[in-house]
Amino acid sequence: MRLPCLLAAMFALAACHDQANGGGAGVREQITAVGSSTVYPFTTIIAERFVAADPGARAPVIESTGTGAGMKLFCAGIGAGHPDIEDASRRMKASEYRECAAHGAPDILEIQIGIDGIAFAESKRGPRMALTTVDLYRALSAHPGGKPNRARTWADVNPALPAIPIQVYGPPATSGTRDALAELILMKGCDAVEPGAVALSHRDPDAHRTLCTRVRDDGAYIDAGENDNLIVQKLQANPDALGVFGYSYLEENRQTVDGVAINGVKPTYAAIAADQYPGSRPLYVYVKKAHLDAIPGLRDFLRLYAANWGKDGPLVRRGLIASPAAVEAKARAIIAREIPLDPAKLPS
Repeated sequence: MRLPCLLAAMFALAACHDQANGGGAGVREQITAVGSSTVYPFTTIIAERFVAADPGARAPVIESTGTGAGMKLFCAGIGAGHPDIEDASRRMKASEYRECAAHGAPDILEIQIGIDGIAFAESKRGPRMALTTVDLYRALSAHPGGKPNRARTWADVNPALPAIPIQVYGPPATSGTRDALAELILMKGCDAVEPGAVALSHRDPDAHRTLCTRVRDDGAYIDAGENDNLIVQKLQANPDALGVFGYSYLEENRQTVDGVAINGVKPTYAAIAADQYPGSRPLYVYVKKAHLDAIPGLRDFLRLYAANWGKDGPLVRRGLIASPAAVEAKARAIIAREIPLDPAKLPS
């Protein structure tokens, strides 16, 4: 009789640790996170502080997969075989939420950790570019004006710009930074110059997105993967090129690269915080509520995030831009009260 009781107790314990009884992958004692390469350094700092505060804790496993690829991993299910946290350099889409809900994770915490900017950068030996959203749309769009993009130099785009080849190293299609580039920069340029684009955005948002955000694939835009440090290295090797990454990487590499002004505004902490820079965007972490009771330390990890994202905190020193006070207060309340997001408010 004692053996069956012992086995039952062991299975009950395993079920408790295997998130919401659902993963089918056994017990996991450490926190796991996937997602944005932009948010990755900040979550890594919190992981280091988490272990420093409790040397007996298992070190969290943080992977830089890109926001889109991370969402697929995050939303694939609950349980020990699936990540607890998704780092995101854009908001979760409604379609991604539906995927999460379909796989048993309808309750998700959406926590804004701060603000970032889509920075265009050049080598300190570069041509000292100053661009507009229209310039960037005409340079990077696959079909500006509905025709294949034939621009080869920046002067082809705008005679006031230098006659050097258009070469932009940037993130892949799975990256939240690429999504933000499309929505914050290319769409604005498109709406400014394409006849009927604004009306199309109301009538047929999918057609508008196709018109405005499809990036050319003839070599002018170069997919550099999820490694933003690699982009910095490429700019050092090719001073006529531009790179696209989060502001935090620009701040980290100020000794080798300069930010490029867009619409007359440089990507600086003050300009992004004041929402004056065209490429400003919020950064998030998403957390499965079902995992909070199952993964040791997950609640403490989120509280540690909140304790370090302020203006004088280590995340800002690393390149994060602190959220406005009201946004910080809302994020703290979500953590404290474990409030799931409202899917009706997510973008399509």
